[in-house]
Amino acid sequence: MRGEEDTLSEVYDRLRAEIVDGTLAPGAALVEVTLAERYGTSRTPVREALRRLQQDGLVERADRGMRVRTRSPEEILEIYEARIALEATAAAGAAQRRSDFDLVRLARAQKAMIATPASEPAAMAEANRAVHEAIWAASHNGTIVDLLTRLNNHLTRYPQTTLSMPGRWDEAIAEHAEIIEAIGARDADRAYGLAREHMTKARELRLHIYADDTDA
Repeated sequence: MRGEEDTLSEVYDRLRAEIVDGTLAPGAALVEVTLAERYGTSRTPVREALRRLQQDGLVERADRGMRVRTRSPEEILEIYEARIALEATAAAGAAQRRSDFDLVRLARAQKAMIATPASEPAAMAEANRAVHEAIWAASHNGTIVDLLTRLNNHLTRYPQTTLSMPGRWDEAIAEHAEIIEAIGARDADRAYGLAREHMTKARELRLHIYADDTDA
């Protein structure tokens, strides 16, 4: 049984990575037999991996079988409409319910983000995500954490980070500092407003990147 779980995990990880890095392009057909041959396994773990990836929002059903989920500006707007509200609610909840340990974790994540070179997009995205996840955790609301995690899965299909836009890295660091300060002061209204503004800017930058990629 353990061997089957290992195989499933490996197929899931490899398939997810190839979707995220663009090896499997948006709209690409995901044929179980072909994928099983590609990964040197049976169709069963491929089928289960596809089911999980569908739950993650990375693949979708097509007329015949499954395919990599397509991208659109409408989807970006939908994702961010939900994310803006949830991120703001998480920040407000963190201001209301944060512990001293939460503040330590937030400070560490923010310090790590500041120390991350602005020339490494992948590291920048990871450091930024760590700050957001620390805010989610400080909200002590498992439902919000689950929903935001799922929304982040959707955004992995848009791999270009908004943090690479000129000036955005330093701006995001400063905005995070303000949100963390409001959380520390237990100012829920201010934390809510700052987080909402922060994510609204991210949405506009994301749409700008998508438009540039489409025009290229």
